[in-house]
Amino acid sequence: MGKVIAVFNQKGGVGKTTTNVNLSASIGKMGKKVLVLDLDPQGNTTSGYGIEKQEVENTIYEVMLDGVDIREAILPTEFDNVDTIASATELSGAEIELTNMDKREYVLKNAIECVRKDYDYIFIDCPPSLGMLTINCLTAVDSVLIPIQCEYYALEGVSQLMETIKLVKSRLNPHIEIQGVVLSMFDGRANLSIQVVEEVKRYFKGSVYTTLIPRNVRLAEAPSHGKPVIYYDARCRGAEAYMDLAEEFIDLEEDII
Repeated sequence: MGKVIAVFNQKGGVGKTTTNVNLSASIGKMGKKVLVLDLDPQGNTTSGYGIEKQEVENTIYEVMLDGVDIREAILPTEFDNVDTIASATELSGAEIELTNMDKREYVLKNAIECVRKDYDYIFIDCPPSLGMLTINCLTAVDSVLIPIQCEYYALEGVSQLMETIKLVKSRLNPHIEIQGVVLSMFDGRANLSIQVVEEVKRYFKGSVYTTLIPRNVRLAEAPSHGKPVIYYDARCRGAEAYMDLAEEFIDLEEDII
């Protein structure tokens, strides 16, 4: 049975989509079967995998709002062991549409259940907000992966994020846990980055991955080419960091098992 993981931080610009695309691709490269679901109306994960949203017949919008079978929305990618489900701009209005649906918090969970067994991991790129789409995501997942940037105000909004997870755990999804915290945009030359790492480690107490994702030009360029960085420039520091993170992620998962 595959593990479902939300990549989530309601604060923008923290490397959420970058982590979703590159960690999932790196885990696929290691031989694990991965499904990447883009629940963010901006659709950056979709384009990061080289998919043109306007050319996709069935997106996660059709699955959640029109009742299309989720298997009809799964798209193969050209990258090892990775399938995707595309976002749609119509998702921006889904918050209102979901409000009137029966058991609206469980729409995504119910859709995902039938494909869990087909994958080792299902990663969901959440919207950077705390609306109904995000509640659907948190209700559907087993755990939450939190990207945090190594910059001033890094922990801004994190207490609200943790309160949301706590609320979902108490009312909708008692099994949800913190998968881990990924520190991104790290600059080893800057005292601030080093201070942020220590601050985040104190806050999350043992949940922070040791692998740090550096600031890297090739990592920033890769999305414009529709490729995860390991397929754009496998030798750059960003690609090596995400492969190290994938290895750490899998090692920790196997330790749990």
